[in-house]
Formats: sequence, structure tokens, C-alpha cells
Amino acid sequence: MSETSAAAEEPVVVRERHGKVEVVRINRERARNAIDGPTALALSSTFDELEEDSGVWAVIITGTGERAFCAGMDLKAFASGQMGDILGAKGGFGGLSHREFPKPLIAAVNGAALAGGFELVLSCDLVVAADHATFGVPEVKRGLVAAGGGVIRLAKRTHYAVALELILTGDPVDAARAYELGLVNKVVPAAEVMQAALALAERICENAPLSVRESKRVARRSLDLTEADAWTLNTEATAKVFSHPDAMEGAISFAEKRSPVWSGD
Repeated sequence: MSETSAAAEEPVVVRERHGKVEVVRINRERARNAIDGPTALALSSTFDELEEDSGVWAVIITGTGERAFCAGMDLKAFASGQMGDILGAKGGFGGLSHREFPKPLIAAVNGAALAGGFELVLSCDLVVAADHATFGVPEVKRGLVAAGGGVIRLAKRTHYAVALELILTGDPVDAARAYELGLVNKVVPAAEVMQAALALAERICENAPLSVRESKRVARRSLDLTEADAWTLNTEATAKVFSHPDAMEGAISFAEKRSPVWSGD
């Protein structure tokens, strides 16, 4: 499945299903997978669909080729008047920056993830990176600000002083350094990025989908809550999960020494 740009007559977003895992690939290699108007709208529509698709339990986002995961906003498209679609698509930049996506979202970073590209990575839950990948928010070097969540999320994903250094200098870091800073879960050779990301997604999909979604929701929302409010959220999630048939299936399958069969709800 793909989303096609009417102007270029080529798929700007390509989708592949691997069991319960959907791979979403930005397909603008000549433009270093930068986001123009049609791509922003295609990504937004894609994530709308994936939110509602009960057959998808985890999602991987990546880019075409090995040069770039995503170079951020396509400045030529921005200058040509596509700003409204690029920045105004549902879900924010790339359809993700403002979206509270309920399912596990993994970035398979196949190359440079800069500016908005890094902000897409920061919108994901887990990150698998090629050993040649680079990360950065260079907006200050162009008189801009990282408007897609970079200045908000970096300090939540790594040390405050380190986050400020990246934001204020605009300097990039390589995959090894990003791993040291806790921004990346795993670094692998370029040829193994998708294999590693799929393996991680499939491990997640072995678990009960509602349990996974609720665990993610509590973990992410509690970052911005007081401990008392976080406990309230945790209690609500616990009641929802424990009353679901999958909770009983988990206990019974354990007692019967067999693999659980989740409902998928």
C-alpha cells in the first residue's frame, strides 16, 4: 500500500504489513526523505488509519535508502507555499509530533535524522539506529526554532544540560553518542536496521495488546503529572486491564504452561 503525490506521481509513503507490525516508510530519497505537503498529509492519513486498525499492534517508521531517515521539513516546498499542509496536518509535523499515538511506535533510523526528522524520532517510543546515523536539531543555525517538539522532548529523553547543548549549538551527534545519551535503544549495522526493528516490534507483539497500550499510556502521561495524579492514572489503567479477558487468559495460559492467545482488542 502507498500514498502517492499527484504532482510527482510516485509513492511518498510506502506501507508494508509484517504480521501484526506495520512498516511506514517515507519514500522521498532524492530529497533525503524531507517532508513536503503531500508527504505530511499522507503520513497524517496513515497514522489515522493505523490508530483504528485492530490488526496492527505495533508500527515502525523509517526512510528510503541509507542517507537519511528524514531531513526534516522540505524547505523548497515550504518556500513554494506548502507551509499549511506541512505544519498543519492532523497530528502535527509528519502526522506525529502532536499525536498521542496509542500503539508502540519504533523509529528505524536508516541515516541522518535532523531537524524535523529528529523530532519524528523523538515522537516515537523506541529507536533502532544504523551505526552511521546522525541526530540533531540544527534549527538555530538557520534562525529557526525546533517547532516540532525537539525543545520539549529532548530534556525528557536525556540530561537537561546535554539537551540544551544540542538545542543551542545545533550540532549533531552520531549513533554511538545518541546511544550513550539514552536517545537510542540499539545501534546495528545499516543492513540490519529493519531486521532489528522488526524483531523488537515482534517481541512487543507477543504481549497482550491492551496491556501494552495502557502501559505505554501511563508511562508517557505520567512524565507530566504529579505523583498523585500519576497514581490515579495508574489505578484507572489497572482496572481497565484487569477486567479484560486477556488478564484471565494470561493467568490460565501460565497455569497450563502454554502460550497465551490474546483477543487482540
